[in-house]
Amino acid sequence: QVQLVESGGGLVQAGGSLRLSCSVSGLNIRGSASGGSAMGWFRQAPGKEREMVAYITGIGGYTQYLDSVKGRFTISKDDDKNTLHLQMSSLKPEGTGVYYCTVSSTMALATDLSDYDYWGEGTKVTVAS
Repeated sequence: QVQLVESGGGLVQAGGSLRLSCSVSGLNIRGSASGGSAMGWFRQAPGKEREMVAYITGIGGYTQYLDSVKGRFTISKDDDKNTLHLQMSSLKPEGTGVYYCTVSSTMALATDLSDYDYWGEGTKVTVAS
């Protein structure tokens, strides 16, 4: 059974930093030639649709970010610990929402919500102005 558990959310003042972590069990996030293990962070603000914040490929560790977080957020993964991270700096109030970790068991590059098949329960981030 695949499980993803996020941690690290909380209340932070605008301009502050948080580091989110996602511990994965039941699935090896290390990429392989057979594909799979693309991972991402999505967020859902109150009353809005879930949007991709950042993703990382299963092989090569190629990353991509939502335009509004480029230069402030960094996605990374620790294959040995089967853990995904999101370092968030210079946080803004519009960064408030629930942040979800996700993994694709079949795709090494996954750019859309529908590409991912396992999700965590989310961790709430509130950025106070």
